[in-house]
Amino acid sequence: MSGSLTQRAMTWWTFFRISVEERLVYRVDYVIGTLLRFLPIVTQIFLWWTIFESAHAASSDGSEFAIEGYRYHDMVAYYMLVTVSRAFSSMPGLTPGIARQIRDGEIKKYLIQPVDLIGSLLLQRVAHKVVYYFVAILPFAFVFYLLGDFFPNGWPPVDVLLVFFASLVLSFLLGFFLETTFGLLGFWFLEIASLTFVFMLLNFFLSGHMFPLELLPREPINWQFLVDILPFKFLAYFPAAVFLGKVTGAEMYWGLAIEFAWVVVLILVTRVVWSRGVARYSGFGG
Repeated sequence: MSGSLTQRAMTWWTFFRISVEERLVYRVDYVIGTLLRFLPIVTQIFLWWTIFESAHAASSDGSEFAIEGYRYHDMVAYYMLVTVSRAFSSMPGLTPGIARQIRDGEIKKYLIQPVDLIGSLLLQRVAHKVVYYFVAILPFAFVFYLLGDFFPNGWPPVDVLLVFFASLVLSFLLGFFLETTFGLLGFWFLEIASLTFVFMLLNFFLSGHMFPLELLPREPINWQFLVDILPFKFLAYFPAAVFLGKVTGAEMYWGLAIEFAWVVVLILVTRVVWSRGVARYSGFGG
């Protein structure tokens, strides 16, 4: 039994190592991609600077303007942290890639070889993130250094930092299993582009990627209710809010527990969808 487990661990380690080596070939692309990630932040900085300056000029008492507790430097810091969160939780190409493999019949290799599709895809994404942050750590550090004045409170306490980093790891798993599940819908639908568009739109809007979720209106539609019952906020908003102290105390730990529960649920859902999809799949030819 122990020999079998050791052999399997060695197999997965070899698979992971090869995935890392493949991605190191494109390390320059990772650096360029990292820098391009920060270009939208430049737009956001100027946009919110205009909004806050206009509001400050219009205020009669001259006090610093804030939107739902976010001052200008809070807003810029929020977008910086959301960029970090999205670097963990985003899975570019995963959903359409799985659907394409099902449609083109490439999925057959996972049915006739002793390789688990979900496990192999997870290792590939882990390798991708490891290489990405290995290459991107210096550009990230440089940009955060340049914008250090937007974090006047500095680093949060150790317990908050631990929750922050734990939420980033869980956001990676959450993003992976969410997108994998949607990709596996290709077993039932010939083309899932429309479903993917709706999913990505909800993801972008309800994850806090577009703006802090406190800014969502409660009337005529209570968007906050949707945010609370769906897992999207943990992909971007929650880690950033923890770091900035917008979520504190028992609420912070409760949020982390809910995020962990969502990961467990989505692992089970992904496995069920995979087994049901394989059961109805038919492949022909070589």
